[in-house]
Amino acid sequence: MSTNLDTLLVRRPDVRHGRPCVAGTGITVHRIAILYRLGHSPEEIVRKYEHLDAAGVYAALAYYHANRAEVDAEIAADEAEADRLEAEHSTNSRKRDVA
Repeated sequence: MSTNLDTLLVRRPDVRHGRPCVAGTGITVHRIAILYRLGHSPEEIVRKYEHLDAAGVYAALAYYHANRAEVDAEIAADEAEADRLEAEHSTNSRKRDVA
């Protein structure tokens, strides 16, 4: 029995902010793309997340490569927001320490 490739990734507005995920998991294409950009092979990603299979990881990577500019921009925006929140928390912590 063959698998339809369009069943390997799902996107729902109420899961992970509507970002595409490997079907049956909460692992986003973005998470897989980040690991891939860090140098992890698809096989290493499957070992890291044992509930994933190779087909799901490769489908996520295919989506990433087909939509690279969009996914990279979203990842960059997430990183910028994390940096902003960290700086804000650090500033607030220093203000409390001074008071």
